Amino acid sequence: MQKRSFYGMIVSWGIVLGWMAVIFYLSAQHAEQSADLSGGITEFVNEVVEKVVPQTDLHIEQISYFVRKNAHFFAYMLLAILTLNALRRSGVRGRKSGALAFVISVLYAISDEVHQLFVPGRSGQVSDVLLDSVGALTGIGLYMFLSRWKKRKKKT
Repeated sequence: MQKRSFYGMIVSWGIVLGWMAVIFYLSAQHAEQSADLSGGITEFVNEVVEKVVPQTDLHIEQISYFVRKNAHFFAYMLLAILTLNALRRSGVRGRKSGALAFVISVLYAISDEVHQLFVPGRSGQVSDVLLDSVGALTGIGLYMFLSRWKKRKKKT
């Protein structure tokens, strides 16, 4: 293995582990801390929606739910993309890399929800694992689509 690709592989796995640590950190926040974080994001989204579409009749609870669920989706979409990239840099190719990235992402989502069972005010939910899994699958699909598009563009 060339030095450059070895370091690229190490860095890509380091980024995966770093992103997993961010997810773990956010999941370890007590319910009040988590609510404060999502509340700030919710207020920002509410202000943007009110400016863009002032006639919209949205309630803070709806926006908060939307923000929290999208956070799950995008966190695991990014985790799957980063994991798939690290697997590819490690020499795993084809559908096997996508399947393995999906399994790693889903197992981490499950462990994350179990972890939340031990955090005061938080709970683990199967629906969140399902949402995380859809996010991971979307990320893998996006990565593979863009990889194929990039290859085709190089050929022409």
